[in-house]
Amino acid sequence: MKTTLQPTIPLQPEAVAQKTVYAILFTISFSHLLNDMLQSVVPAIYPLFKERFNFSFTQIGLITFTFQLTASLLQPFVGFYTDRKPRPFSLSIGMGFALMGLIMLSVASSFALILFAVSLMGIGSSIFHPESSRVAYLASGGKKGLAQSIFQLGGNAGSAIGPLLAALIVIPYGQFYIIWFSLAAILAILVLIQIGKWYKGHLHLKMKNPVAVQVEKGPGLSKKRVIISLSILLVLIFSKYFYMASMTSYFTFFLINKFHVSVQQSQLYLFGFLAAVAAGTVIGGPLGDRFGRKYIIWISILGVAPFTLLLPYVGLMWTVILAIIIGVIISSAFSAILVYATDLVPGKVGMIAGLFFGFAFGMGGVGSALLGWLADKTSIEYVFQICAFLPLIGIITGFLPNIEHQK
Repeated sequence: MKTTLQPTIPLQPEAVAQKTVYAILFTISFSHLLNDMLQSVVPAIYPLFKERFNFSFTQIGLITFTFQLTASLLQPFVGFYTDRKPRPFSLSIGMGFALMGLIMLSVASSFALILFAVSLMGIGSSIFHPESSRVAYLASGGKKGLAQSIFQLGGNAGSAIGPLLAALIVIPYGQFYIIWFSLAAILAILVLIQIGKWYKGHLHLKMKNPVAVQVEKGPGLSKKRVIISLSILLVLIFSKYFYMASMTSYFTFFLINKFHVSVQQSQLYLFGFLAAVAAGTVIGGPLGDRFGRKYIIWISILGVAPFTLLLPYVGLMWTVILAIIIGVIISSAFSAILVYATDLVPGKVGMIAGLFFGFAFGMGGVGSALLGWLADKTSIEYVFQICAFLPLIGIITGFLPNIEHQK
């Protein structure tokens, strides 16, 4: 019997072009879960590193900066290259880099070795995201928002599970126990080899049936308007991921400093925020397909501002509640932004995915480094008071053109 991961799409050209392959969507989402779970282990163990090596907040920020920089710089180039020459098995190769980084991180004994380990993990992420986004696009059957939401759900769920597992496995027992996460990396490599077989089979079917390849038309905008629209989307990514950097890298420190909770308690509260991010991701894509992606982007970024402005000034219970609300709302934007961008520049899925994933990770890294420096100069509470204003940038969504296509 054939497994669901083999290239079992019917040979009819119409089916190749139009069928939504849910088995592949959920499988690539699962591999995204494993990838981002491994990536999220890095910020989750910052309190352990800070205590063991006596790192400053600036050094913590530099670890994130190195990690996110290597994860961001290569992505547009990987996407541009694979748009021209798809590489179905590059996904498993990227996960191999992550595996090497995890093993090194478990035994790293200096700041320089930690930086090298997280850079290997970043390289793995930069290879994984553009091609996995293309797989989700190819399996979407035209339901692009839904496909991106399923794909992003896996990543955000992994980002939520990572800190929880780190709190249970690494924090109580020590740095070396990071090596247990290498089992998840090995599982991901095996899954991605199967995805690569389907991807290769899909490319073979397209070569045999060129009529099955649907050529998407652009929105009919001038090149200048497309560039301006992409620039607006990147500014929105900046506001979203700069704020997300404050939460993913420093929310635990904020809770520990302000409310004197334990490290494990802070990780559980961070898990609550990241779980809300995963839930919000499911909402954004389908709502964008139904009501228009521009409106979902607007509501997601600008609509979260009242809650971010309140968060630094309330008690522990309301801080956790507001963090969950913020996670649900702000996370609904990325799927809509990414699909909106691919509609602006059709036929360049890998390049656009690489650009936006790369920019998102880059902004997360730069944001973490700058916010760490600011926390050392002022306080961690001041960082959250300043970052609260970032979602107000969402007002520029009004300058995006309406490019929704009528079916």
